[in-house]
This record gives sequence, structure tokens and C-alpha cells, in this order.
Amino acid sequence: MGSTAKRRWVVTGAGGQLGLCLVARLRGDPTNTLAAAFDHRALDIADATAVRSALAELPGGPPDVVANAAAMTHVDRCEEEPAVAQAANTNGPAALATRCQQIGARLVHVSTDYVFDGCGSRPYTESDPTGPRSVYGRTKLEGEQRVLAAQPGAIVVRTAWVFGPGRNFVRTILEAAARTERGEAPVLRVVDDQHGSPTYAADLADGIIGLVGAGASGVVHLANSGIASWWDLARAAVDIWGHPELPIEKVRTADVPRPAPRPAWSVLDTSKAAHLGVCLRTWREALRGYLDSDASPLRELGASS
Repeated sequence: MGSTAKRRWVVTGAGGQLGLCLVARLRGDPTNTLAAAFDHRALDIADATAVRSALAELPGGPPDVVANAAAMTHVDRCEEEPAVAQAANTNGPAALATRCQQIGARLVHVSTDYVFDGCGSRPYTESDPTGPRSVYGRTKLEGEQRVLAAQPGAIVVRTAWVFGPGRNFVRTILEAAARTERGEAPVLRVVDDQHGSPTYAADLADGIIGLVGAGASGVVHLANSGIASWWDLARAAVDIWGHPELPIEKVRTADVPRPAPRPAWSVLDTSKAAHLGVCLRTWREALRGYLDSDASPLRELGASS
């Protein structure tokens, strides 16, 4: 890429929370340009033939960067449909990495905190041993490994607890809280014994663009700073909505059994990204940013922060 040329990007998974934010950020970025954006209907990344065709037929030639935000992220469905999860989370990223290596494009592949066993007590670094306990985590880890085998210079961005435009935990909590406030539902009950790194998709998109600009490679952890439980995140969202008096009951993971095990500890150490000059704000600041944004569920609840 020439010194004055804009870096050309392709985004896959463009219909999800992160994909939508990447597309929006790239469209307004003076040093980058969006060559194409594909949601799942337009491109199934598990279809290697479709991937080859999509990247071969771009106006203006091959991209410089392919950002893969496509994944099967419903962890319980992954447990029930492991073959589908394998296709989306392992085979698809491998096909993208192979094609990117062939055409000289850098792949940025988004992964997850679920690659760890969740038994830690300090933030996980990129070099910590992995040990996924769910189909989702195993297929995502295999996806990482196959991406880096096909393109050693790829960037694998592990993140956690993403919220942004579309369906997410924060939106679900606020909708439930509104029903409780109207007397249409019982008191909210939220897990308080799982801890992680809540991450705003718009901040994550900015960070990914920053990592590419900084010449990152390999595995990099990227999340908003700070530690929260799901209860902490719910409490903060309801408080910003303006209902600090609304009770939220703390429960344990064992009280709400699910098909897929959830990590008790998902906090990510983001020092590597920071050393590259990419630092995301605190999760509380990011949450307020989300709830002040055009995608905020508060707009539909008829409230403002």
C-alpha cells in the first residue's frame, strides 16, 4: 500500500454488533476505506468457494485487510449443534485465512475469552494456557489455531462480553427492567459469580482499526478496561436509565443452569494492545457511551440518561 493510499477493508459478519460498528467506523475513517461488507446472507464464510469468489470479484482489486466478525456466538446453541459451530467458528475462519494469504491481505479474526477454562484469578494474558470447556470455546480456539497456521501474520483479537447495536445483554436487561418497573414482571435476577471484561462494540471496532495501523500480529486481547460481574453490568445499566431504586437480585450460576458451561473468570489482560498504543476506556464509560448512542435501547424505552 502506498504512503498516501487508503487501506482497503472487507468486513465479514457485517450484520452483527461488531460488524455494524466496523462498517460505520471505516466509512468515516480518513486513512481507511470500506471495499465491501458481507453479512451472513451475502457470504457464508464456511463456504470456501464462496469466499474465494467474494474476494476475487471486488472492484478495485484485492483488499488490504479482511476483518472477520462472523461467528456462531450463541453458546448454548453451539452445544446443541456442534457441527454448525465447527463450520462457522473453525472452518470458516480457516478458509478466510487461506484465501487472505493467497491474495496478500491481512486477516483480523475475532475470538473470545471462552478459549480459557474460566478458573483464573488474575487477568488472562495472551500466553496463558487455554482450556475451553464448551463447544463454543473449543471451536473458537480451533479457529484461532487454523487462522494462524494458514497466515502466521494474521491478528487474532480475543474479546469478551460484547454489547452494541442489536441484541445484547444490556438491551435484554433494560427491557426486562422496564417490565419490572411497570409491574409486569418479577424482580430481576442476575448472576453475580461470573466476572469478565464488558466491551462496547464501537470501542472494539476502533481498537481493531488501531491494531492494524500499529502493525500488530498474532493473538491480542482487546476489551474495555475494568472488571465486572453480570450483576455489576446490569446494575450500572439500570442506574444510567435512571432507576437506581429498582432492585436486582444477585444469584449464582448454579441457580440458572444452561446447556453450555459459563466461565467464572473471563477478565482479559490488555497490556499487549496498550504497548501498541491501543487502549480502550473503562467499561462504565463505554456503557454510558452506548446508552447515549443512536443504537441505545433507552431510546425505545422512552428514557434518556
